[in-house]
Amino acid sequence: MSVASLPSREIHAQLEAVTRVFPAAPGAGAQPPVHALGPVDLDLRKGEFFAVVGPSGCGKSTFLEVLAGLQKPTAGTVTFEGKVVNGEVADGIGVVFQEDASFPWLTVWDNAAFGLRRNGVAAAEIRRRVDDTLAFMGLKDFARAYPSQLSGGMRQRVCIARTLVLQPRLILLDEPFGALDAQTRLLMGDEVLRLWRRTGASVLLITHALDEAAMLADRVGAMSARPGRFIEVIDTGWPRERDSTIVGEAAFGEITARLWERLRGESLKALGHAGADSMAAE
Repeated sequence: MSVASLPSREIHAQLEAVTRVFPAAPGAGAQPPVHALGPVDLDLRKGEFFAVVGPSGCGKSTFLEVLAGLQKPTAGTVTFEGKVVNGEVADGIGVVFQEDASFPWLTVWDNAAFGLRRNGVAAAEIRRRVDDTLAFMGLKDFARAYPSQLSGGMRQRVCIARTLVLQPRLILLDEPFGALDAQTRLLMGDEVLRLWRRTGASVLLITHALDEAAMLADRVGAMSARPGRFIEVIDTGWPRERDSTIVGEAAFGEITARLWERLRGESLKALGHAGADSMAAE
């Protein structure tokens, strides 16, 4: 469903009737065009934490890349802070992917400083931002370590730190904790909530984990099977000062159950289950 419009002063990023179709490859026997996404409408509120869940292959990552400017929409309009985003990452948007994107030949400190150096930021400002960010992310004591010397969770912190030093106003997270164990994911979720509150940035998270979405987000958008579109947006009602202890609350179970209720049929469709349509209607 479409998300209700909000006053323009509260909208940070917006997608209007956005679709993404991947064209057929040339040559005999090529796959036909793939309608991966949309139409999608979303008003992302300034300073909110929004999570997107949906079946595998439904276009969640495509959605994030279109919003980030890494892909051009086939149709529709994407705007960030009132300016059109169309195939180029806008200033003020930072992206963290699932893959470990740290440079193995650089120390933690130099990894965090990489983007600032490339942007020509003054050395004193780089030191200030990097030192502050590493301290905030609990990496100060590992500043001279190399990624190979760190755990998976700590390497992901390095990737987040490298984005955070750029001071993005919109942070896009694409399955950033997918390779971590359940306990580490909960703790990393607490870290993300902490940086969200500290920076005041808007955050959009793509995840397969319904519990992760339910714990972290102000609102959760549930997407259909491909072509992905929002079938429901759920307001979690959590206070801003929250952490992983909310997983023990009754409301947390109700939210995850509601998400699974909406997504079960869509997941069966994505798997090609013969009875998906009838099950989804039950």
